[in-house]
Amino acid sequence: MNLMKLKIVELIDRHHNMTSVADILGIKQPTVTFHMKSLEEEMQVKLFESRNGKTFLTEAGQALLHYAVKMNALAKESKRVVREYDSLYRGTLNIGASYVPATYLLPRILNAFSQEFPGIRISLSVKPSPVIRDMLVRHQIDLGIISSEPFTGQSLLAESLCSDDLVLVCTADHPLAKAEALEPDQIARTPFALHGTESSTRQLTDQWVERHGVRLRSTVELDSLEAIKQLVLLGHHISFMSRMAVRREEEQGWMHILPIPGHQAFRHIYSVYNADRLPSVQMSRFREVLREAGAQAEQGML
Repeated sequence: MNLMKLKIVELIDRHHNMTSVADILGIKQPTVTFHMKSLEEEMQVKLFESRNGKTFLTEAGQALLHYAVKMNALAKESKRVVREYDSLYRGTLNIGASYVPATYLLPRILNAFSQEFPGIRISLSVKPSPVIRDMLVRHQIDLGIISSEPFTGQSLLAESLCSDDLVLVCTADHPLAKAEALEPDQIARTPFALHGTESSTRQLTDQWVERHGVRLRSTVELDSLEAIKQLVLLGHHISFMSRMAVRREEEQGWMHILPIPGHQAFRHIYSVYNADRLPSVQMSRFREVLREAGAQAEQGML
């Protein structure tokens, strides 16, 4: 099985047209047909079928597609690594980050790194932590920086950079701020700002609610962490938030931070990469910078 055949599998699934596939690959349509038939003979199963003038993958073809996508991505990645490995001062670094590290940790790092290595292009995708992990598995990014509980993932290697505890936040003059010891029922009765369903904070919130058998009775759901902060600052709502995300507001006296009653999950900021990818020199250097920044954040210096 060669890479050309695997590229054809991926492109057929995307375009359903052999002429389009041939144009993209820069070959003739009969050559595409030849490779398709050769692959079916090699695998001894029907992989392609025609319907209404278009070509589709069979169920067996869909099963092969899962591996074809990964192998094509790895082949592309190997060429990039080889081309860029001779120099730390050029190339591209594709990073994915969840909202908290992307907003409160990475800007300072990206600023310093781009000044030291101006020839390296950095692309940053900001997504929820589960999405970033999926992008790493699919080889869509080189490195992920996420706020998460300890986890294990398919082919993923994680390195803890600093802690990022989940805390209860409210304004300093909120009634709960004066409570000596909070109970889950008190939180359930208080207007609560929920994070979007895809965020790791929302998942931890839902787990906490289920564990304590309570129901949040007055909620507003927002996808934006900054919008949640602004809502809490108005003084009526409370929320569970990353300590890193509200450090400045706490220092200014705008927000009051309390431990979440009965909360036992510990979160960290992780640097995550796919073990199947050979780290480029650019990624290795960036991870060194991340470790330095993580140590400073742990000491409250960032």
